[in-house]
Amino acid sequence: MARRFSARYQIEPFSALATWARRLAVFSAVATVVSVAAVRFGILESKPALATLLGALACAGLSVLLAFAGLVALWRDGSRGIGRILTALLLNVLILAYPAFLAVRYRNLPPIHDITTDPVNPPHFEALARLRGTDGANSAVYAGLYSAEQQRVAYPAIEPVELDLTAQQAFDIVRRLVTRRKWLMIDERPPQPPRQPGHIEAVARTPVMGFREDIVIRIMPTEDGSRIDIRSSSRYFEHDLGSNAARVSSLIDDINIAAENVVDKPVKEPPVPVKPPAKGKR
Repeated sequence: MARRFSARYQIEPFSALATWARRLAVFSAVATVVSVAAVRFGILESKPALATLLGALACAGLSVLLAFAGLVALWRDGSRGIGRILTALLLNVLILAYPAFLAVRYRNLPPIHDITTDPVNPPHFEALARLRGTDGANSAVYAGLYSAEQQRVAYPAIEPVELDLTAQQAFDIVRRLVTRRKWLMIDERPPQPPRQPGHIEAVARTPVMGFREDIVIRIMPTEDGSRIDIRSSSRYFEHDLGSNAARVSSLIDDINIAAENVVDKPVKEPPVPVKPPAKGKR
């Protein structure tokens, strides 16, 4: 009886729903990888790559629906394909998990893309200004007080950095941190006494898709030391999903830690010269 049951099972056809669920899942995975690689390697601009990614995610969603419909079909008519359905579901979970996380952030965070420690007088883009405001990119002009108010409510800890260090010391710290993060340095000008601020412009990339986000940092001499203001702005899209605020907050924390190490570092006093004994004296 066991042999007859096995033989009948083996001749059952594969469910078409299971087959198409797996095909769509594989296609979605390939399209997702291609869209990410296209942005990373400069093959496509951000918006066409995002459209490709959204298409891939839509295929993954359709694959999930087909997989569940296939499970129902397998239960009703006993056709084969459970392995194909499980493969499709596993691929779709891997594809959709991170976008689902971003969707939650999109819902919970304010729709802003320009974060700064000084919304009244934000640092200005100079070298990067020519790359913004054209070809669908966001303007180099600060987003305005409406954005500033939303930033204040959502990210109240983002404030200027006041240091008990000279502007040159602060500039050296910031430059070292920018280099460590492997941001693309576009422009740098050290501060010039007595009141000329230092200026750094750089380009960062978002972790997964590699979308460009522009940073400008101003290092201003003050009476008691120096003040650092940071601005991070997405080049494309009106909602940054919190990436700029996270970047600014992380840089502020690292600047404060580096500054404390400079302040706490013991200063070696020069050795006191020993006078040789005068001739004839012992």
